[in-house]
Amino acid sequence: MELRLPELSGTKGEIVLTLWRVKESEYVTEGQDILEVVTDKATFDIPAPCGGKLVGIRKKEGERASVNEILAEIMET
Repeated sequence: MELRLPELSGTKGEIVLTLWRVKESEYVTEGQDILEVVTDKATFDIPAPCGGKLVGIRKKEGERASVNEILAEIMET
């Protein structure tokens, strides 16, 4: 399953990824906060949309992303 950047409240423009809370090959549970992002107004935690193994991070810490952009892949278990 693709982890996409959701639309965040009051956010316009790009968002910066500040911290991956898990590493590739680690397992996550649905709803677990796995990524921290920052906008010009606030910091948000992004939860896992499903449980599984994080198999492909496409955006690294410090990179910018737009709403609905793919950030990572999770192999559902």
